Amino acid sequence: MSLLKKAGYYSGFILIIMYVVGYTYGGYWHFSSIFFIFIFIPSIDALIGKDAENFPKSKIKTISKEFYYKFITYIWVYAQLTVMVFGAYAVTLGEVNTIIEWAGFILATSLITGGIGITVAHELGHKKSKLEQFYSKVLLMMVCYMHFFIEHNKGHHVHVATPQDPATSRKNESFYKFWVRSVFQGYASAWKLENESRKRKGYAAMGINNQMIWFSILPILFCVLLTAIFSYLMDVFAWQVPVYFFTQSILAFTILEQVNYIEHYGIVRKKDDNDRYELVNQLHSWNANHLVSNFFLFQLQRHSDHHLNAIRRYQVLKHYDESPQLPYGYPTMIILALIPFFWFRFMNPKLEKWEMNLLEN
Repeated sequence: MSLLKKAGYYSGFILIIMYVVGYTYGGYWHFSSIFFIFIFIPSIDALIGKDAENFPKSKIKTISKEFYYKFITYIWVYAQLTVMVFGAYAVTLGEVNTIIEWAGFILATSLITGGIGITVAHELGHKKSKLEQFYSKVLLMMVCYMHFFIEHNKGHHVHVATPQDPATSRKNESFYKFWVRSVFQGYASAWKLENESRKRKGYAAMGINNQMIWFSILPILFCVLLTAIFSYLMDVFAWQVPVYFFTQSILAFTILEQVNYIEHYGIVRKKDDNDRYELVNQLHSWNANHLVSNFFLFQLQRHSDHHLNAIRRYQVLKHYDESPQLPYGYPTMIILALIPFFWFRFMNPKLEKWEMNLLEN
């Protein structure tokens, strides 16, 4: 891989630079992150275009083992933790004053923690390394979505593109209706999966080592710790910290759910003669090969290969010509998903074309 491409995976850190710029100059500068993601990146995507290149099989194993790519994800964990502590400091200090500044500052934080942070957590959470799994949980703790570690791996990847998966959006279902189901049913599913796992191992469902108990408590404890620290330092109750923390968390996991909505919209696996769903294949996820946004999102947009090879590292995810392709990268599709009328007008014909191709093959 060229040095330029390798460096491209650091592009997510630009959001942290934008975050600092917004804090430094205040006012509408807090919205510079939004401009960067939803205007600048789609514009560069359109200018530079797509990249459908795959690594030769002979190189995949070697590139997968390069520590360089792990390092980027590791350093992100510490960078995001720094952002969260600094954000708590900033709102407590009173440097974020007006409603406009609060809105921009929290949105900028959520784009860091949700746009990139959950993407990194998703990458790390699929790996066998205990360290990478730990880092994944730390990132998810900062957005109150630790149950994703269980539900995504043991639920979504098993039931994707079926009615049993709360994170698979249905045809003609708006993002807002999907959000309610995916958020609440996903959380309930994580409890069910964890309890069933414990029972199979001979443990009581609600024992102290039940992950879901800790996954539900730890984000609150983290917020309490931040609030206590800055209340002590400022010698006044830092009410701003929980407002900041929980608001950015909701926005962050909403970004995740927007991505979920886009990735599998309307796609359903066929059933065989025994009424069993076919195995997941490269036809069961919407993909995008836009070069810049793929760097920014650690190639999450090559989503079909991720479902075929969940432990495959982001730098070697493959493009498949036969996979359904989105016309734009995720940043643009996220905006479309917020407006159901335009989303249905835009995506339903593409989905119906995919359905026709499925029937013919």
